[in-house]
Amino acid sequence: MMYHAESFANAHFRTYLVGYAGSTPIPSLERLNVQLVHLSEMPTTFKSLPFLLLAPLKIAVQVTTILYAFLVSIPHPPEYIMVQNPPSIPTLALVSLVCRLRGSKLIIDWHNLGYSILALRLGNKHLLVRIAKTFEEYFGRSADIHLFVTEAMRKHLVKEWDLQGVKAVLHDRPPSYFRRAEVFETHDLFNKLGPSLSSGSLAAFFPLCLPPHSTPLTHLALPGASPGSIALDIEAADSFVSVSSPASTFPALRTERPALLVSSTSWTPDEDFALLLSALGQYERRARAANEVSAGEAQVGETLPKLLALVTGKGPLKAQYMAEVARLERDEGWRWVRCRSLWLAAEDYPILLGSADLGVCLHSSSSALDLPMKVVDMFGCGLPVCALDFKCLPELVKDGQNGLVFHSTDELAEQLARLLRGFPHAPALDALRKSFARSMARSAEHHHHLHGPSGAEGARWQWCSWAENWDRVLKPLVLTDVDRDQAALVH
Repeated sequence: MMYHAESFANAHFRTYLVGYAGSTPIPSLERLNVQLVHLSEMPTTFKSLPFLLLAPLKIAVQVTTILYAFLVSIPHPPEYIMVQNPPSIPTLALVSLVCRLRGSKLIIDWHNLGYSILALRLGNKHLLVRIAKTFEEYFGRSADIHLFVTEAMRKHLVKEWDLQGVKAVLHDRPPSYFRRAEVFETHDLFNKLGPSLSSGSLAAFFPLCLPPHSTPLTHLALPGASPGSIALDIEAADSFVSVSSPASTFPALRTERPALLVSSTSWTPDEDFALLLSALGQYERRARAANEVSAGEAQVGETLPKLLALVTGKGPLKAQYMAEVARLERDEGWRWVRCRSLWLAAEDYPILLGSADLGVCLHSSSSALDLPMKVVDMFGCGLPVCALDFKCLPELVKDGQNGLVFHSTDELAEQLARLLRGFPHAPALDALRKSFARSMARSAEHHHHLHGPSGAEGARWQWCSWAENWDRVLKPLVLTDVDRDQAALVH
């Protein structure tokens, strides 16, 4: 929603962003004078209650705080109120009521189906799930504009729920500043992350690091010197770099660095982190078999690198899974794999993605109708992805072109080993990167040959920035509506 707020503000709408505190807004919102309206959260003393008691209390708090935000905190009736779905209850009913009271038009950004997420916990046949589905269908049907993250979702909801109003597919796309990281950005980021990656087991896992001169992935090098000699000089004497002028050194990637795998998760049941954890365990065993042989038996390009898996995000199952990671590393004696969780500042997240060698997506979709934003972010940073297959995934991930699709733990483990074999000069990974670059270039060229808004974005896969996509799909709809209303007032 922050990107929507940015785009509305860039289109010269006076914009308010209503939501819960906790995440740092993207910097452009302050520059564009977007007003933040914070909602009150459920008191922590109630959060330990059973779900069937907590749910109605949570809804009561949401009703009060949402109505106050829209009817009191926002002084003038908005032209549009946009809501992202889910959450559905009670949000869809409340914004529908506010739109009627204030004469605003409703835009629903359909990212998933709220009742399908509830069904993960209670089952499809549970009474509350059926009530939630009916609620979502009734209050979601009559919006003025419906946006969908996939063509499959548009077709499904138009057919099943007979949606009214304008309907358009707006595939998620990253902002333009998501890109491959420069080596100096990687160097600065991992110096910044040093305290979070400095535990005893990680210190032994990484090559020797002497901050700020070297990190697990980078070190300062002299122009024309070989990477090996620079690393030895830095490790032998910290003064080697400190006496050099800044202009005489530059960050370079270390040849002995671990491969960097990144994944982002909300730590919820629709993303099975155990799948990745099991694949990492298999990779550990494959790496031992490939690497722990006598020097005479080793084959050039057949070794597997150490693998650092960094997982971003926060959610209810995080503590449980990270405890399991610690147990596996300890009890199974992992030497070739480390997995850690991070919570990054908004400005650091694209740098981490742009520094990584490979992304993994575990999103399985409760409705099978949405697409994972994390893959969109990774693609924006030039990062090929291994993604768990589900119904809509081909709208984003093209197997063998911009990533690989897997169906099981065994298949993911095999993909990791095949792509990383011989790292940092890994032929399979290099081939996937080249294919990824060609795929992105073709889709970007196709996008720039399109003219005018398109609900389905055409049959061919397209790539562009968030701003380009928003300006092509949604901007003409909202500006045409505003012009029509102003003309009606004049007459």
